[in-house]
Amino acid sequence: MTTSLRSTLDFLLYDWLQAESLNTRERYADHSRETFDAVLDTCERIAREKYAPFNRTVDMQEPHFDGERVTLPQATKDAYDAYAASGMLSAAQDYDIGGMQLPYTVDAAANAFFAVASISISSGLLSVGNANLLMVHGTPLQKQVFALNEFSGRFSGTMCLSEPQAGSSLSDVATRAVPDGEGFEADPLGARYRLTGHKMWISSGEHELSENIVHLVLAKIPGPDGKLVPGTRGISLFIVPKKLVDTAGQLTGVRNDVALAGLNHKLGWRGTTNTLLNFGEGKYPVQGRAGAVGYLVGQPGKGLACMFHMMNEARIGIGMAATMLGLAGYYASLDYAKSRPQGRLMGASGKDAAQPQVRIIEHADVKRMLLAQKSYGEGALALNLFCARLVDEQHTGAAEAADEARLLLEVLTPIAKSWPSEFCLEANSLAIQIHGGYGYTRDFPVEQYWRDNRLNMIHEGTHGIQAADLLGRKVLMENGRGLQVLAARMQATMAQAVAVPALAPYAAQLGDALQQVAAATQAAWATGNPAEALANAVPYMQAFGHTVLAWTWLDVAMATLRADAALSVASSAGRMGAARYFYHYELPKIGAWLNVVNRRDATCAALSEEAF
Repeated sequence: MTTSLRSTLDFLLYDWLQAESLNTRERYADHSRETFDAVLDTCERIAREKYAPFNRTVDMQEPHFDGERVTLPQATKDAYDAYAASGMLSAAQDYDIGGMQLPYTVDAAANAFFAVASISISSGLLSVGNANLLMVHGTPLQKQVFALNEFSGRFSGTMCLSEPQAGSSLSDVATRAVPDGEGFEADPLGARYRLTGHKMWISSGEHELSENIVHLVLAKIPGPDGKLVPGTRGISLFIVPKKLVDTAGQLTGVRNDVALAGLNHKLGWRGTTNTLLNFGEGKYPVQGRAGAVGYLVGQPGKGLACMFHMMNEARIGIGMAATMLGLAGYYASLDYAKSRPQGRLMGASGKDAAQPQVRIIEHADVKRMLLAQKSYGEGALALNLFCARLVDEQHTGAAEAADEARLLLEVLTPIAKSWPSEFCLEANSLAIQIHGGYGYTRDFPVEQYWRDNRLNMIHEGTHGIQAADLLGRKVLMENGRGLQVLAARMQATMAQAVAVPALAPYAAQLGDALQQVAAATQAAWATGNPAEALANAVPYMQAFGHTVLAWTWLDVAMATLRADAALSVASSAGRMGAARYFYHYELPKIGAWLNVVNRRDATCAALSEEAF
């Protein structure tokens, strides 16, 4: 399994994205192909030894809460410790805080090994995002006390947005934060507040894997009249540690007023605690009174802007998680298809029952299902690594290139999150189909991959939310410049591909798809009515995503031919086969999706509730 993944990652990193060229930049000057490979080797080994053997264990031995403590399998603690010891939590950070100054492109590729081995033994996705947010928006002491301890693995982190009554509707956040007495604004750790409220669906919200848990919590500071400001304008962001600390980051021995109300037992990711947390209910009073102590991050009322820093990172992380689950199912079903004998091939005079059975990989329809999985999984992996490469460009590129990377990331983030979580889930469904009846049993891993992946369509914002973000904000922002930059990138790829006889037809097909998406974008907004434009935002996003993936495959196909013009290696032929599949079987679907967008079809929006 990891052999196939490693060769794919090596190709995408070095032959396609030219990751070695990043070493010419001052930030990455100490690195080389050797240091990148050493990181990949280490992560591959830890994932193989500490994660993969326990993927089923953590699924079966779900977290248990006895009213006081949460118990997790020992394997989870061992994996957490090994990951923290590897330095991967701070790999992309500066040397002076103990980081490796590793390009994010390589960081993302290295973390793929953990995701394919066991997604639900958490590898610190939220801790890193939490700490990264504090490095941008926190005070120097907040960085020192909270972020650096998260990067070392001593503390871990969460993101507390949703509430039982609000779900994804952050306008309706009702958690309150009131100043904590006189001199509240002078606390060295940040203006000190007392929080009360409930947060739901908090991943890794309670455990004993780390010494402390740093909750980043969205809450509203009441106005002078004691009322909360409606909408998102009044939302502020707070650091709420599970255990209070001093200015040196040492535990004070005081438990903060954050209590686990219960565990959510989900369909998948069962190895990760998913929690309902009560803030400030008085179970653990601080200085004799109820209220969870929280320290303000950034400006009051500007919390959502800060939190988006973490949310966008988490969205790309979820896209990668969905991708790797899709690939895990692909590898498992490929192995099964190569070894499972069943049926006979059709000859000129039909099937000969006297002949021995063939392995199912010899059947055309099984090849179709394998190719679909390969095109979804490897295509999504390429897209996610391309987004990681844009992050490096944004941080280390020249001003114009950095700004272009920022814009491309804005447009591509909804796709990077939602496309893999839809189509790599479909890949998992096909992996079950290839296993036949055995696919539904726990004797094979594919049913767990499907269950784990089903969560990613909701993690970090549903399809509907991502689609509204794409069509309602991202393609319009800065007068449509993000869309123009993306189109220019696609056109540059097409211009090169036209000169390659094997790829010229695909370049023309991609050009046609791009025109269709551009026309649909205009048609959706032709009346200027957001309700009409966004009624079919999800089909729009599906078509947009397929067009982006087609472009990704065309670019990968060109890199494949540059590296191996004769397709002499099986992996090269496989990549070209997956690209062909995507253009022949997948890209033509966009017409149906865009049809309803172009007409601003009101079938769904206009149907009365009673008619259902």
